[in-house]
Amino acid sequence: MRSKGSRPLGALMAALALVGGLLTAAASPAAARPEPAPARGTAQADASTWKNVRVDGGGFVPGIVFNRKEKNLAYARTDIGGAYRWDQSGKRWVPLLDSLDWDHWGWTGVVSLASDSVDPDKVYVAAGTYTNSWDPGNGAILRSSNRGASWQSTTLPFKLGGNMPGRGMGERLAVDPHKNSVLYLGAPSGNGLWRSTDSGVTWSKVTSFPNPGTYVQDASDTSGYLSDNQGVVWVTFDERTGSSGSATKTVYVGVADKNNTVYRSTDAGATWSRVAGQPTGYLSHKGVLDTENGYLYLTTSDKGGPYDGEKGQVWRYATATGEWKNISPMTDADTYFGYSGLTVDRQKPGTLMVTGYSSWWPDTQIFRSTDSGATWTRAWDFTSYPNRSFRYTQDVSAVPWLTFGANPSPPEVTPKLGWMTEALEIDPFDSRRMMYGTGATVYGTENLANWDTGGTITITPMVKGLEETAVNDLASPPTGAPLLSALGDIGGFRHTDLDAVPARMYTSPTFTTTTSLDYAETNANTVVRVGNNDSAPRIAFSTDNGANWFQGSEPAGVTGGGTVAAAADGSGFVWAPEGTSAVYHTTGFGNSWAASSGIPAGAVVESDRKNPKTFYGFKAGIFYVSTDGGATFTARPSSGLPADGPVRFKALPGAEGDIWLAGGSTAGAYGLWHSTDSGATFTKLGGVQQADTIGFGKAAPGASYQALYTSAKIGGVRGIFRSTDAGASWTRINDDAHQWGWTGGAITGDPRVYGRVYVATNGRGILRGDAS
Repeated sequence: MRSKGSRPLGALMAALALVGGLLTAAASPAAARPEPAPARGTAQADASTWKNVRVDGGGFVPGIVFNRKEKNLAYARTDIGGAYRWDQSGKRWVPLLDSLDWDHWGWTGVVSLASDSVDPDKVYVAAGTYTNSWDPGNGAILRSSNRGASWQSTTLPFKLGGNMPGRGMGERLAVDPHKNSVLYLGAPSGNGLWRSTDSGVTWSKVTSFPNPGTYVQDASDTSGYLSDNQGVVWVTFDERTGSSGSATKTVYVGVADKNNTVYRSTDAGATWSRVAGQPTGYLSHKGVLDTENGYLYLTTSDKGGPYDGEKGQVWRYATATGEWKNISPMTDADTYFGYSGLTVDRQKPGTLMVTGYSSWWPDTQIFRSTDSGATWTRAWDFTSYPNRSFRYTQDVSAVPWLTFGANPSPPEVTPKLGWMTEALEIDPFDSRRMMYGTGATVYGTENLANWDTGGTITITPMVKGLEETAVNDLASPPTGAPLLSALGDIGGFRHTDLDAVPARMYTSPTFTTTTSLDYAETNANTVVRVGNNDSAPRIAFSTDNGANWFQGSEPAGVTGGGTVAAAADGSGFVWAPEGTSAVYHTTGFGNSWAASSGIPAGAVVESDRKNPKTFYGFKAGIFYVSTDGGATFTARPSSGLPADGPVRFKALPGAEGDIWLAGGSTAGAYGLWHSTDSGATFTKLGGVQQADTIGFGKAAPGASYQALYTSAKIGGVRGIFRSTDAGASWTRINDDAHQWGWTGGAITGDPRVYGRVYVATNGRGILRGDAS
């Protein structure tokens, strides 16, 4: 997904107005004629029912937005997993962008969100994941007039960065609170400030805005990820300077420029000027206006976040007098983080809260003032080091894995209050409720008033329904837990109850990211997983189906997990780790490793599911086979297999040498291949134009061959497909409302339940489909 390409369009698109189009999914599946000799069949549609395998959270939530007109209407945005609306009756989040298709996977990254305070049914999303070449498509403004139930889109002439540095600043997208046909968008990459006057349908650059931003995190980064100009980062309206139906006169805009970070217009955006006397040396992450007292508040940091930031300040600007005042909760000398989260209590003017978003140790910090920033109290304080006193209690029993299986020494505690805490909002209708986002969840409280009366507030996860994990691998063993997952950032889980949050992630050892896992087909108690860590260990074994783990040794030079395979009976393993010059094999549980011969480093490895001595590998168009437990591999050149692009393959359980291979790229071979002779020959399935994953599940009633599942393009239609006749015909089992962007990571059926499939997404967690 990270390919090189051209840079975003720049200033040449300055005055371009854009026409909006309907955001739709692929058309209904048309007839397909897959031709795996000698059979011929068709692709049909039969939508399954879909829901998440529950994890609850698992990723960064950089923005929470409450509607200012309607109580309990709130939204959350994620960096790679779309947007959500709060459902008060169920106290859960409802996903809003599941209809995004494969070709628009980049729009699952949400860099900003705006809820219309004039017409609460309207909501807008600024979508796009990367501003560099990793995302081939431009960004878009998605607009909805039914609270996100359906969307229309306007593609922009530049990219947006929902998963780029600076994504916690904002909000970059804003609706005029008096004339809601007017919207502003702060753009990255030097593209400046943009405006729509027709409710987001068309957009044009505000040519009078003088500063497109100057700040880049690392100008030397050739990938374009750290070297992008973070741009125009927030827009705030002064509601006192307008009336219903007329555009708000005074608008404040924040810019990623340490010397010129706040601009203002007093003529509804016709002209702009730098606000005099403003602080310099820092970037303003947020700008929030208290209209009752006439104060504009800024939280600032020396870096763009969300990971970095060593210094910061909080400032107050008196809009009537032009006075700037440093109201930072801590002195510069004591500050070792930047400020970002910022919220004003709309029910109690003068009450505000801010976060030290980059205070990683011993924990994040939240500050509160009830006198417009003159004095502050803190969520926690040091007493006698390393002891701390807390203004809160934290109950994560609803999401128990948030302890991360840690047992830290003071002053650290588990669970943590959070990290990357750039989203912070007090409910504008209820001073008792506050929510904030972290790198792993949404936390909140409903007794915030206790903070000011000497009591403690209760912080709990408010994340049900919001599933944001990036899924690297999935396994559904024939016995034991129905599902084992390999996840980014939080490692993964043994899912014993698909509808319940797992009690804990994989521990002993804990990986930051699990890249691959496997179980022994005839002894599902034996499980292996590999993953990424700053240092060893990067491999772990289990003898009780993933309930408990112990670490294995690893070859010299390992830097990442790569892929791993377990022998059918658990007697040995083959590992292709990152950073080494070889693939490795072992007997037992990895007390020592020996280099395999005949197979290149970095190959994808799998095992035969019947013969414990047989392992397979693939790289750059060549299939490799070992019949001696992975000690030696033999290349089996098979013309027509994909020479480039990602490839995933699996061997069919219970049948020796039966292999299915999916993958490739649009620049070369791409599709689905089948071998029944351990890879000596492969047959490409006709009618399958593209395929990216392959998995197996319980055979259909009366069928002799296990059900096949794939994320593919068949008959010209992208979707999730099932075959019950060994690939002769295919049925699309998802529909246009359930597409989840990119689903090319992993797929597996359930060997115990016919019609049940588990689909990996890149930011929407694990989807479980069941035959209707």
